[in-house]
Amino acid sequence: MSSPRIHPDTIEEVKQRADIYDIVSERVVLKRQGKDFAGLCPFHEEKTPSFTVSPTKQMYYCFGCGAGGNAIKFLMELDKSSFSDVVLELARRYQVPVKTESPEQHEEFQRTLSLREKLYEILAIAASFYQHALRQSQGEEALEYLKFSRRMGESTIRDFQLGYAPPGWETIYGYLVEQKRFPLELVEQAGLIVPRKAGNGYYDRFRDRLIIPIRDIQGRVIGFGGRSLGDEMPKYLNSPETELFDKGKTLFALDRAKNAIAKQDRAVVVEGYFDAIALHAAGVENVVAALGTALSLYQIRQLLRYTESKEIVLNFDADAAGTKATERAIGEIETLAYRGEVQLRILNLPNGKDADEYLYIHTRHDYQDLLEQAPPFIDWQIRQILAGKKLETVAESQKVAGEMVELLRKIEDVTQRTAYIQAGAEILSQGQSRLVPMLADSLRKQIQKPRSQKQKASPSLPEISLPDKRDRTLLEKAEALLLRIYLHCPEHRTSIVNALDEQDLQFSLLIHRFLWIKINEIESKIDDKRFLLDIDLISELQNFDSENSPEISQVSHLFNLDEKTKKDIHRAPLAIRAAVACIELVMCEKRYLHYLELWQKTDLTLNPELAHYYHQQIYAEKRRMNELEELRHVKFSELIF
Repeated sequence: MSSPRIHPDTIEEVKQRADIYDIVSERVVLKRQGKDFAGLCPFHEEKTPSFTVSPTKQMYYCFGCGAGGNAIKFLMELDKSSFSDVVLELARRYQVPVKTESPEQHEEFQRTLSLREKLYEILAIAASFYQHALRQSQGEEALEYLKFSRRMGESTIRDFQLGYAPPGWETIYGYLVEQKRFPLELVEQAGLIVPRKAGNGYYDRFRDRLIIPIRDIQGRVIGFGGRSLGDEMPKYLNSPETELFDKGKTLFALDRAKNAIAKQDRAVVVEGYFDAIALHAAGVENVVAALGTALSLYQIRQLLRYTESKEIVLNFDADAAGTKATERAIGEIETLAYRGEVQLRILNLPNGKDADEYLYIHTRHDYQDLLEQAPPFIDWQIRQILAGKKLETVAESQKVAGEMVELLRKIEDVTQRTAYIQAGAEILSQGQSRLVPMLADSLRKQIQKPRSQKQKASPSLPEISLPDKRDRTLLEKAEALLLRIYLHCPEHRTSIVNALDEQDLQFSLLIHRFLWIKINEIESKIDDKRFLLDIDLISELQNFDSENSPEISQVSHLFNLDEKTKKDIHRAPLAIRAAVACIELVMCEKRYLHYLELWQKTDLTLNPELAHYYHQQIYAEKRRMNELEELRHVKFSELIF
């Protein structure tokens, strides 16, 4: 059954109620300019604000890249969401009743629409339950741990709604399913209960653990973190991935920290829940915490929305695990950092303490002083290179020099690189100033050497191998799949059009482009667009054949389905994303090779700026290709790609 279309009255009311400033200011730091507001454009990279928001016109526009539109389009473009998904989300936010154009489907539609709201409700009630349990006799040990071991005051415990999961195997299960009468499958989807392997019931995910609610940017509970009080492993247990919770895209306490980040123009990322809570309690409120995974590029981009300076300080533990987490985070965002698009600093607290421990005997002013002094990430990396090395030995001195070369080669700004070459030479000289010029010259020559040998593959460039004829094979399969879905699944036509438009993609193969043009011709003849989904495109296209359009016979195989294509059609949303990713991947590969060829033909000494531009484009295309390859191989491995 196709999904009912949202009634135009609902769409219009959403447009009337949705405030452009409220929506954009959650994602972009805006400053008033007369009647309007300005900030850095979220749709392209810039250092000088060219993005404006007009509350009077309820529109946004970027003078740099030309992006513009209303609140709905802003969320569609930024979140890569469909028109209907954005309208429904705004309807929920502004409490607009949702009407559809198919009354007979309304009840089913409302059930689907309310799934997320029910999950929000279940998680909110669970949070209250855990809070209440903390104040009962069974939660006494947990409460004492918070007050004495963690030195938390009542206000902090209440503000963060900390709780306790009792030790019973079916406590939250009994409360939510048996007492509150929530459907079993919804409580499981919320991540609160786990089916027994024997298939004879469920048990609570969190048992005898401190509970820390995890919230989204709007402050709604989307999951929980649980810390064991005894020897139970793992020490920290998070909610599983759910409809609401994706730990790779979530930052703990961002809902509380976003305003402070914008005000102080700096974001601080710590390693654990209690570090973040302790800092907030001490008055350092521009702090968020990762959720036990490597800090992702998505999470970094979330933080960058709230800062003009783009300054992010990583304050992970100074132990081996914390150092490894810092290195992983740098690796994830190093392209942005080396290009200066993120002002990344690293703070390791004295004596290897974490933020929670540090605040036991120090004030927030002490911590803030350390933040001000936190070294740039390159300085931190140089310190890691030097750790445990004895420069007085020739072998280790050479090893350090080699690692410095590999590190400094990544710096694209010539002035910055020159400064670090000088600093590196001073380190290697061990106080013998007469050696500094010679060592600096040696480092400089080693850094520049790979770039001067254009006949060889430069180690500073990403590499890629393209299988023979992959371009056409991928395009043919991907484009054919999209067209087949468009023909056989009217309910997914809008999704296909939106997906292609969002990535600015077209059908490239001649015969597929011909078919797409014919489809557009058929649809353009329909005066009332509400009936577009009712068109039998296959019958209409077959009529073209009788009207001297022999090319139709070359795509007629798309008009029929076999067992394999029926299976793909059944998984249409997944198939659409897979196909679009493959088409974009081919386009990225072509641009990559084009820029690589231009870079290889450019004389670095005569045209350094042009060579630098091509170099940036190569990295940008390669980065996007890696993302698309992951989509193609991991998420869509069951499809034909």
